[in-house]
Amino acid sequence: MTRFLRNIKLTGLIFLVLALGIGPLLGGIPAHAAGGLTLYTTYTSISVPPGESLNYNVELKNDTGSVVTVPLSIEGLPQNWTAKMTGGGWDLNEISVMPNSSQSINLAVTVPMQIDKGTYRFTLKAGTLASLPLTVQITEKGTYQTELTTDQANMEGHSDATFTYSVNLQNRTAEKQTYALTSQAEAGWDVTFSADGKQVSSVEVDPGASKAITVNVKPAENVTKGTFKIPIRAHNQSTDAQLVLEAAISGKYSMELTTPSGLLSTSVKAGGSKTIELVVKNTGTADLTDINLTSSTPANWEVTFNPKTIDKLAAGKSTTVEAKLTSSDKAIAGDYVTDMTAQASEASSTATFRVAVKGSVLWGWIGVLIILIILGGIYVLIRKYGRR
Repeated sequence: MTRFLRNIKLTGLIFLVLALGIGPLLGGIPAHAAGGLTLYTTYTSISVPPGESLNYNVELKNDTGSVVTVPLSIEGLPQNWTAKMTGGGWDLNEISVMPNSSQSINLAVTVPMQIDKGTYRFTLKAGTLASLPLTVQITEKGTYQTELTTDQANMEGHSDATFTYSVNLQNRTAEKQTYALTSQAEAGWDVTFSADGKQVSSVEVDPGASKAITVNVKPAENVTKGTFKIPIRAHNQSTDAQLVLEAAISGKYSMELTTPSGLLSTSVKAGGSKTIELVVKNTGTADLTDINLTSSTPANWEVTFNPKTIDKLAAGKSTTVEAKLTSSDKAIAGDYVTDMTAQASEASSTATFRVAVKGSVLWGWIGVLIILIILGGIYVLIRKYGRR
């Protein structure tokens, strides 16, 4: 009986020791206070292009009953990526959190420009107590270079037009760049660059940023019909980008107003009329339409044209027009100037005529008669009083 009681006591002691030894391992008795640390951000997996700057707003929550101080670190950051942790305006290496409260952490991550398309992962850690896995999907293969692009590289117009192109200069390098802007257009073509409302010859662009540039192109004066290439370039010692613009010239507009002989002078009597034959020449490479003829004359003079309007004049062709010039009946003898103009919407030409006005023949004979009468009177007086 005594041995039996001893066995029972021994067995109970063994169970008690076992209970005390392995109980915590089985969870029956907690080893630490309830709760812990948690790192949290809303967007843990995002997709971005190369060169993007990422900003994560992270909360570090302390659900324990005591102050917790932990070091902050990032593990597995891909090569050439950069990361920076800040809080309260300070760079962070370690952080303390009050019991049952949280602290905000800003995590800034910069994706390099030169990177392959794919999925990249890294982890934000608060010591050994909390971790936050983050995933970034790079949507395209990155390039470490400069790009010069436009949505409209080809424009059409006549030779007197100014062609305006909108160009985008993208700096896909990791440094701020100063680009010289140049053009290799043909001789005689005028190419200018504008940015931020000002004409420029160079621009600065921050890394990963772009600059809108306006390119104004004025064709050469003697340009003919055809399509012309205007190469432009943004470059410095380390990077270079080129773009070819095109200008399609529909034709050169030009005309000349003259006479068949080229003589731009005539004569007319006061109050009289004179018909002048004019020649309108299309000296350009494009057709002209709706050519109107007008004049600028001395006061009380008049010019009428037949026809007054030319509906169409093909390139290289000419046509004749009659201009009836009528002078004022009060015009005195002398030289007068009359301008005659042929004008279309695209071109015009003016011919300046010198018109000599001759006095009336009747008044000439009257003048001669008056002179004879005066001479006769003098003769009579000499004979009458000369003998005395």
